[in-house]
Amino acid sequence: MVLSDIIKRWQVLKEKNALLLTGTDEHGMKVQRAAAKAGVDPKAFCDKGAEIFKELARKAEISNDHFIRTTDIEHKDAVEYAWFLLQEKGLIYEEKHEGWYSVTDEAFYPQSAIQPWIDPPTGRKMMTSIETGSEVEWSSEINYHFRLSVFRERLLEFYEANPTWIVPEHRMKEVVTSVESGLEDLSISRPYDRLTWGIRVPGDDTQTIYVWLDALVNYITKAGYPWAPGRETAGGWPADCQVIGKDIVRFHCIYWPAFLMALGLPLPKQILSHAHWTLGGSKMSKSTGRVVDPFHAIDRFGPDVMRFYMGHEGGIQDDSSYDNIRIIQLYNKFLNNQLGNLASRVLRNKKWSVRGAVERVGNKPAAYWEEGPGARFWNNSLAAVASKVDSSFEAYDPRKAVCQIADFVRGANDFFQKSKPWDKVLTFAPGEPGEDVDKIIFEAAEALRMIGILLQPWMPNKAGLLLDQLGVQHDRRTFRYCQPGADLEYGEPMIELGAGHKGVLFPPLPSEG
Repeated sequence: MVLSDIIKRWQVLKEKNALLLTGTDEHGMKVQRAAAKAGVDPKAFCDKGAEIFKELARKAEISNDHFIRTTDIEHKDAVEYAWFLLQEKGLIYEEKHEGWYSVTDEAFYPQSAIQPWIDPPTGRKMMTSIETGSEVEWSSEINYHFRLSVFRERLLEFYEANPTWIVPEHRMKEVVTSVESGLEDLSISRPYDRLTWGIRVPGDDTQTIYVWLDALVNYITKAGYPWAPGRETAGGWPADCQVIGKDIVRFHCIYWPAFLMALGLPLPKQILSHAHWTLGGSKMSKSTGRVVDPFHAIDRFGPDVMRFYMGHEGGIQDDSSYDNIRIIQLYNKFLNNQLGNLASRVLRNKKWSVRGAVERVGNKPAAYWEEGPGARFWNNSLAAVASKVDSSFEAYDPRKAVCQIADFVRGANDFFQKSKPWDKVLTFAPGEPGEDVDKIIFEAAEALRMIGILLQPWMPNKAGLLLDQLGVQHDRRTFRYCQPGADLEYGEPMIELGAGHKGVLFPPLPSEG
């Protein structure tokens, strides 16, 4: 959710209309068994779960425009309509299906994809998926099937025409290799007497629609599917980017495009697949207690700090290990000591005035900044950072983007420290510290202003606070103003900067006894 929200907020920063959909997939055997174990009705079980995720989205400052539940009535209608079309096109047939089935993954696995396993805590022998480690059980039943095999060539042609469709690159190669090796038709229903919790197959009450066909349709449900003529793109489909975990690449990059091709619908323009968070180097698991409570983490560190940590440390290529000590280090060494310190030193010193510097040297011509002290920082950092960050987003690498901003913060701090404006203040002209000081303060203030603008997708509250401290007008906080000299109207704080810790951007973390 955080990764998707950062991408959405970046598009808004660029003054584009952007919509973010998140939600809960609520059908399937896994949910049915969990509800039975809890001794509650599946719908009540899902109602509670959905509220938890909605509350988590609110606490994490997720700016989602939609929250879908696959138990929503309009979603059921969309799934039934999609099933009807697939059936009309002769792409669904009924046949006996045998194989190893994982309730956890809601997926069948071939013999080559499973292995025997002994559960260390209990010593119980079982069969598991090699890919996910989830337990599998033998299943033999009559199911409806989707003719996935007939889409092999079309999928390969699409991958060849769109070689960067999946990010990162190595997951694209894995998908291509998988499809090249052949595709079997996909079982897309389960007997109702085994799976009652789901959408019934239209016209056959003895079968329930497979959760992954049901769940994948949610993306087009909230975009208004089925569409009235002329309204096909009104709800935002095709998506510019779908953000998924690496464990569900097969469903989203093979099954989903095949379903869309079968329905005659456009495919999403990009798939961004991220790696996982681990704990102490091991996979998080509720059964072993290796988990992090996200509500507690947000309450402890605040949503902005958690969003920054996740954006900065979260893996796209490889898994990242969640670590509270690392959060504290990042806060103390970077947010407090680098960014917060720079803001305090520039904004709170009585020997100079940000507004005065903006007024006196802000409108100097470009040639004025291209030579002399500060020229390198102006040309190599101030004038270049926005386009660098934007290029990283174009490549769907928000982690690289935030690291570039962090490097810019460190560079601005280094520039300010080496420039030593406090040693250059003219003592005989109160209120006018001199052109050398104005020049340094203007460059440092411009750096802070652009940092505030660029960090908004990660830290909407803290970035907003920094821009308030600088006195940047709300209509001047977009990407178009992210160039030196683009805004000369700021410099008067909108809030009380105060003394001591009052008004400090990143006050010291309270020590925990």
